[in-house]
Amino acid sequence: MEGSLPCLADGCDPAVLGNFCTDDSISAASTSDVQDRLSALELRVQQQEDEITVLKAALADVLRRLAISEDHVASVRKPAPSKAKDNYGIAKLVGGTEKKKEKPPGQKEKKEESHSNDQSPQTQASPSPQPSSQTLQTHRQTQESKSSAPAKSIKRSLTAEKPHSAWEGSDDSRNKLLRVASTSKLISKVAKNADKHKDVIVSQEGEYIKMFMRGRPITMFIPSDVENYDDIRTELPPEKLKLEWRQWWYYLTMRRELSDTTWVIRTALNVHPDKIRIATGQLAGVDKDGRPLQPHVRVWDSVSLVTLQVIGLGTFERGVGCLDFSKADSGTHLCVIDDSNEHMLTVWDWQKKSKVAEIKTTNEVVLAVEFHPTDANTIITCGKSHIFFWTWSGNSLSRKQGIFGKYEKPKFVQCLAFLGNGDVLTGDSGGIILIWGKTTVESTPGKGPKGVYQISRQIKAHDGSVFTLCQMRNGMLLTGGGKDRKIILWDHDLNPEREIEVPDQYGTIRAVAEGKADQFLVGTSRNFVLRGTFNDGFLVEVQGHTDELWGLASHPFKDLFLTCAQDRQVCMWNSVDHTLEWTRLLDEPGHCADFHPSGAVVAIGTHSGRWFVLDAETRDLVSIHTDGNEQLSVMRYSVDGTLLAVGSHDNFIYLYIVTENGRKYSRYGKCTGHSSYITHLDWSPDNKYIMSNSGDYEILYWDIPSGCKLIRNRSDCKDIDWTTYTCVLGFQVFGVWPEGSDGTDINALVRSHNRKVIAVADDFCKVHLFQYPCSKPKAPSHKYSAHSSHVTNVSFTHSDGHLISTGGKDMSIIQWKLVEKVTLPQNDIVVDIGSTKLPIPASENAVQSPAPLPQPFSEMNQSESVTGSSPASLESNLEQSAEASEEQSEEQSDGSSLDPAEPGYEEPSNETSEEHSESTVTEEQQDNSPVS
Repeated sequence: MEGSLPCLADGCDPAVLGNFCTDDSISAASTSDVQDRLSALELRVQQQEDEITVLKAALADVLRRLAISEDHVASVRKPAPSKAKDNYGIAKLVGGTEKKKEKPPGQKEKKEESHSNDQSPQTQASPSPQPSSQTLQTHRQTQESKSSAPAKSIKRSLTAEKPHSAWEGSDDSRNKLLRVASTSKLISKVAKNADKHKDVIVSQEGEYIKMFMRGRPITMFIPSDVENYDDIRTELPPEKLKLEWRQWWYYLTMRRELSDTTWVIRTALNVHPDKIRIATGQLAGVDKDGRPLQPHVRVWDSVSLVTLQVIGLGTFERGVGCLDFSKADSGTHLCVIDDSNEHMLTVWDWQKKSKVAEIKTTNEVVLAVEFHPTDANTIITCGKSHIFFWTWSGNSLSRKQGIFGKYEKPKFVQCLAFLGNGDVLTGDSGGIILIWGKTTVESTPGKGPKGVYQISRQIKAHDGSVFTLCQMRNGMLLTGGGKDRKIILWDHDLNPEREIEVPDQYGTIRAVAEGKADQFLVGTSRNFVLRGTFNDGFLVEVQGHTDELWGLASHPFKDLFLTCAQDRQVCMWNSVDHTLEWTRLLDEPGHCADFHPSGAVVAIGTHSGRWFVLDAETRDLVSIHTDGNEQLSVMRYSVDGTLLAVGSHDNFIYLYIVTENGRKYSRYGKCTGHSSYITHLDWSPDNKYIMSNSGDYEILYWDIPSGCKLIRNRSDCKDIDWTTYTCVLGFQVFGVWPEGSDGTDINALVRSHNRKVIAVADDFCKVHLFQYPCSKPKAPSHKYSAHSSHVTNVSFTHSDGHLISTGGKDMSIIQWKLVEKVTLPQNDIVVDIGSTKLPIPASENAVQSPAPLPQPFSEMNQSESVTGSSPASLESNLEQSAEASEEQSEEQSDGSSLDPAEPGYEEPSNETSEEHSESTVTEEQQDNSPVS
C-alpha cells in the first residue's frame, strides 16, 4: 500500500491539480450540480418512504388475513384440546408441538393483535395509520397488486429462517423442514381460497359479527335485543319511491340542449315539426358491471314519454353530437352527426329505422346540422372555421364548402337559422351574423345550372360570440350573445329593434327559445332558465348548481331543504311549491350542511375548514368559524341543539357548545383517534355519545361528557338508539353494502324518521330503498335510476313524505315521493318476484297517481329494480322494446320490466328469490301511457 502511494503521486501533474482546485467556474458548476442532485435524491427518498409505508400496510394486511384464516381453520378442524392452541396458530394446526419462538414473529404478533381486536375491536379497523384519503387510496392500489401472490412472499420469509437454525440438531432440522413445508402448503391453500372468507362472520358466542371491506375486518356488536342473529330476516320494504320533481338545467354543448338520463348523457336535442315528438342523442358509456352501452338516437313522445324509436345502435361512434328533423317533408327524415374523428353525417328514415345515406364531414368540430326548411335536398353543417352545404340525392351526399372570400373567416360558426326567403343565417364566435344567399352559376356542358351559397350581407350583432339564433313565428329573429349577455330582437329586414341584457348573476346566454305571446325563454351558463319579455325583464323558471353538488339538509319541521355545492352557491328550496326560496353566494365551496333543531339557522361546512352559520329566514351571516385547514365532511347538531359536531378530513371531530338558538358557539373539545378522515357521524338521544365512520372503515364511539374520550370497549354502545342514522357502517345498516364493494361505493345513507326504511346514495347513479334495520348481507332493495352521475347525498323531509337526492357531476336535485303500498283483500294482482309471489292491489293506480309537474324539465324516466342483476343483450332488447311498446301499454303492471334501453334497466337475476325488476314510471303513468 505504501509503495503504491508514490506511484499515484508521480502520475498526477501538480500544475493540473492546482488549476483544478482554483477553478471557480468548475466549483460553481459543481455546487449547482450537487444541489440538483440533492434535490433529486430528497425527492426519491420521500417517494421510497411512501412506498415503504404502503408496503408495510400491505404486509400487515396479509398477516392479518392469515391470522383470520388460522381462526377459521381451527374452528373447522377442532383439534385436540390444548392449552397452547391459541398461541401456536398455524404451527399447531400442522401437527407440531413446537416452541412459540419458532413461529414467524410478525405472524405471531399480528395473530395476537387479531385476538385482542375480537375482545376490543375499536383498534382493529385499521392495521396501519392512514392520515389522509390519498394514502388510503395508494394503500388500496398497492394492496390489490400485492394480494394476488401472498403465499409466495410468505414462503420466502419462512424459508429464510432456515440459515439461523443451521447449528441445531439433525432431528430438529428435519422436523423444522417438514413443518415449513406443511405450513407453506396450508398458507398457499388459504391464499387461494381467500375470497371464501370475505363473507360476514358471526362469533361463536353470538356477540358480534365481522364484515370485510377490501380484506379489512369491520367488527360490529349485536344488540342485546337480538336473541339469535340467524333469525333475522331482511325483506323488501313495502314503501316505494316515485319521482315527483327534478331540478336540473345543465348546458353540455355549444347548442341548446338538455342533459338527461341515468346511464348516458343526452348531448343533442331536436323537436319534430309537429312539436310533439322529440329526438335526443346519447353518448356511449358503460354500466356498473362494465358492459358497454352504445350511442344511439331515441325518438320520444313528449307527452306520454313513450319511446317511439331507437336508431343507430352500432352505427355511431362515441356519441351523437347534433341532429335535426327534416322540415320540407314534415319530419320524415332525421340527419345525425356523431362524435367520431370524421364526424360522420347520416340521414335516416327514422320511422323505418333505415339509414338512407352516410358520408364523412370533417375532422374539425361540428357544432350544428340543419335541414333546409324549404329545400328537402339541402343539409347544412357548421363548426370550427367552416360551413358546408350538402346536396342529398338518393343514397349519396355531395359537399360544397362555404367561401368567406373578403369576409374574415371566424374561428367557430356556432349556430344556424333560416329566413323566409330561404337565405341561411349563421352566428359565429366573432359576434357576426352572415347572410348566405343562393345564386345560380353557369352550367357546365351536359349539366344543368348549379346553385351556390355566397355571403350577401354581414351584420355586427354582439360583442363576443353569437351563441344562438331563434327564428320567431312572426318571421322576426332573436339572437343571444355571450360576452355582452344581450338578447336582441331583429325585424324582417334584420335591423335591431329591441334589446335586453341578462343580469350578470344569471351568467351568459347559451340558448334562446320563443315562448307564449311576447315571452321568450333563456338558458344560461349558470344553469338558469329564465322567462322574460322586453318590457318586464326576467323571472327565474329554473335554477341549478353549476358545479359538483354534495351538501344537503332538510328543515326540521318545514317543507324546506338546503343544498350547497362547489360553485359556492347555497340554495334554499321549497319542496311543496318546487321553488327556490333564496340563494346566497359563499366565499368558499360548500360541502356539508345541517339545520339547527330550532330551524332558525343552518351550519354549512366548506372545503377549507371554515364553516358558516346562516339565518334560515333572511340568509344573513350569523357567524364564521374555522377548524383545521382541510375539507369539512359532516356537520351534525345534537337532538336538542345544544351541541354541534364538525367532522373534518384532518381526522378530528370538533365539538361546540351552542346557545341562543344556534347563534353563539364556543369550542368544547376535540375527538382524536381516527386514523383517516371523518365521513359520517350521529348523536345519541341524550347527547352523551357520538358514533363516527372514517375513510378507512373505522366505527368509533365517543364519550362527550368525559372530555370527548374514545370508548375502548365498543360493546358498551351496542344498545344505543341513535337519534339519526347516517353512518354507512354499523350493525343496523351494513346489509346495504353490495358484494365486493371497495368501501367507496356508498356515498350517503339516511334512516327515515319513522325508522322504517333506509335510503342509500351510491356511485352507480342509483338511489336505493332498504328496510330498516338492514342487518343481513346482500339485503334486497328497491333501486331507482334518475341521476346521470354518482349520487352524492340523500335526505328525508321532516314528515318522511319525500326523499331528496343530489347528484355530483350532473348537479341535479331530485325529489321522490315516498309511497306505501296498500294491500286490499279483494281484486289483488299477484306479481311474480323471482320465486315469490306478492299481492299488489289493483287500486294502487289511484294511490300512486302522478302529481302535476311544474315544468317539462322535471319529467324523467326512471326505473326500479332490486340489487343483483345479470347482463342482458342491450341491442336486441332495444330493437324489441319500441315494437312492443303498444302491447306493454295494455299489459304492464306493478311488476312489469322496463325496456332494456331505458336508463337504469337491469335484467332480473335469479340469485335470490326477492330480486326483480320494476318500472316506477309505469306505476305512475298506467292511466296514461307507460314508458317503454
